[in-house]
Amino acid sequence: MKTVSDKPKHRQLFFPCLWGFTLILLFTGLLLDSPSHILCGLHTIIFTEDALITDYVLVAGAGAALVNSALVTAISILFLQHCKEAPNGLTLVVIGLMSGFSLFGKNFVNIWPFLIGTRLYAAMRHESFGKYLPTSLMSTALAPIVSYFVLDNGGAALPIGILTGMLIGFIMPALSAYTYKVQNGMNLYNVGFASGLLAFLIVPVISSFGASPTTRYHWATDSDRIFAVLLGSLCLLLIISGLFCCCRSPKRVWLSYRALLRTSGRAPSDYLRMFGPAPVLVNIGINGLIGLAFIILSGGNLNGPTAGGILTIMGFSAFGKHAKNILPIMGGVVLGSMMMQWSLADGAVQLAGLFCTTLAPIAGYFGWSFGVLAGFLHSAVVLHTSSPVAGMNLYNNGFSGGLVAIVLYALLIAIVQHRRPEIQNEDYFDIVENDNPSVPRTAFHMTEQVDQPDDAP
Repeated sequence: MKTVSDKPKHRQLFFPCLWGFTLILLFTGLLLDSPSHILCGLHTIIFTEDALITDYVLVAGAGAALVNSALVTAISILFLQHCKEAPNGLTLVVIGLMSGFSLFGKNFVNIWPFLIGTRLYAAMRHESFGKYLPTSLMSTALAPIVSYFVLDNGGAALPIGILTGMLIGFIMPALSAYTYKVQNGMNLYNVGFASGLLAFLIVPVISSFGASPTTRYHWATDSDRIFAVLLGSLCLLLIISGLFCCCRSPKRVWLSYRALLRTSGRAPSDYLRMFGPAPVLVNIGINGLIGLAFIILSGGNLNGPTAGGILTIMGFSAFGKHAKNILPIMGGVVLGSMMMQWSLADGAVQLAGLFCTTLAPIAGYFGWSFGVLAGFLHSAVVLHTSSPVAGMNLYNNGFSGGLVAIVLYALLIAIVQHRRPEIQNEDYFDIVENDNPSVPRTAFHMTEQVDQPDDAP
């Protein structure tokens, strides 16, 4: 039996580094505001309906938003440590999502029903909660539904809100396992797609009972410098750590990073298992700088939602995203802004420019030109998918990305590559359970069968 000292060094340092990130969020928040103002801001966050787009930086202040992010991240890490599952790329994805979206939609109160619901699902199946924990944490994409039930009725519907959140947490493991196969690894935000489908059922039902949930638009415009310094410094720290602090020479790390760039990013692509921590840290830092540059160069705002988008890109840099497969997708959004009746200056479009990278595998698998096409289509679709669910799905880009991925994958495989579209066979939860090193797949590694003529022997 392995002891702690027998574990690889990066395993021993994994959670201490995550706690270090949490402390950065916490201390930055405490530096930006007084404790009394932060406490008032946290109270405001808890009692604010947080449908898309609700920027906690605007409604409660940057200090309170960052402290809330630190608290949510700390809760996530405690659960991950308690379940004692081996850390992998998906673990970093979860931390990126939870820290990012707790700047605009999730808080340290409205996430609990989902965790309880998934715990009940695991108990019902007599399986480890740790197997489903990443999915449980990501299912908090529907946290605004809990907040809506409780706050829109002055607390009278508290039991209904809690039970609804528990039901979602209970359902999501089974639903996300199915949607994962349907999308064939082309949409990295799988739980976002599953959450969108579920929201399309829940919101019409509650509306039929007379409720009227609506989208929101709270968007801070005066916090650019704060997040530019915070995110820029964090990205540079990660790159330097990857190059010089992982017991590998910078040259070897860079060569591994270049090998990472040759992968498609098609899910599942656990870069931590494929390449080790050093090139992954470099990849996270570079992708974070790309997201930061996109917002600055497009004239956008650095606030809670866009910072959350950048942190999400950074998290998925351990699970499918890299510079070569995200830039074509982002380019497609820029192209859309030139040809369609909206501007990159719009808040929703800025978010689309960041979260569109969920379709990075299309660029990596089919080539950059199809990546541009995917981003172009996504930029139009995503602007129309939030309203029908009243902004209740925080991962709206994941839902839109899933729609685009399903359509494009089938067409490109059949028409362009003359192959037979097939449903992906991998089990979604193998990602969590499998702890062995993984062999990187090349960018154009094919799993589909070549179509044969009817008279073929």
